[in-house]
Amino acid sequence: MNRVSRTLSAALGLALATGLAALPTTAVAAPVQGYTAAATGYSASAAEDADNQAFYEAVMKSALAKKAANPYLKAVTVTYDASSAPTFRNQIAQSAQIWNSSVANVQLRAGSPADFRYREGNDSRGSYASTDGHGRGFIFLDYAQNRQYSSLRVVAHETGHVLGLPDHYSGPCSELMSGGGPGTSCTNPNPNSAERSRVNSLWARG
Repeated sequence: MNRVSRTLSAALGLALATGLAALPTTAVAAPVQGYTAAATGYSASAAEDADNQAFYEAVMKSALAKKAANPYLKAVTVTYDASSAPTFRNQIAQSAQIWNSSVANVQLRAGSPADFRYREGNDSRGSYASTDGHGRGFIFLDYAQNRQYSSLRVVAHETGHVLGLPDHYSGPCSELMSGGGPGTSCTNPNPNSAERSRVNSLWARG
C-alpha cells in the first residue's frame, strides 16, 4: 500500500505503486502527486490527508499570487508538449478535450513554449505528476500501470494535478482524483462537479 513522505524542500511526495516517490529533477520546485495502485476500499492515512491539504494550500498560494499580478485576466491557456509521450498521444489529446469541456477558466492547448510536458517510460512507482499545481511541471506515464488501469483515466487524473487537484484515493469512481482507489474496473475519465468547480475557482482571473 502507498505511503506519503515530505521532501526536504517541504514539497509533497506520494508513493506510487511501491516505495516512495522522490521529487524528480525539474525547473519547478514541484510537489509530486500520483495514481495509486491501491486496492478497492483504500483508506487514506492522516499523513496523506495532511499532505494533500498542504498540496492544495500551495496551489492556492500560487493561484492567489497570479490573480494579484493579473487582476483582469478572465481565462488562462496552458500549453503542453506531448512529444516525449508518443504512446499516449491519443489519450493526452482526449484528456485535454475532457478538461476543456469541463472548465472555463483554464484551457489546455498543445503548443510551444510548453508550460508542462508529458513523458513516458517504466517506473516501479507508476504514473505521477511533478507540478506546482498551477500549470507547470511534467507528467510521467508508466507503461505497466497504463496497461493495468484505464489509460485515459490515468492521463486525465494526472492532468488534474497540473490544474491543482490533489489525490483523494478514498473517493468513488465518479471522482476522477480518486485515481486507482476504486480499483482497475473504474474507467471514468471525467472530473465530477466538485472537481470542476474547484479547478474553476483556482484559475479564476488567472
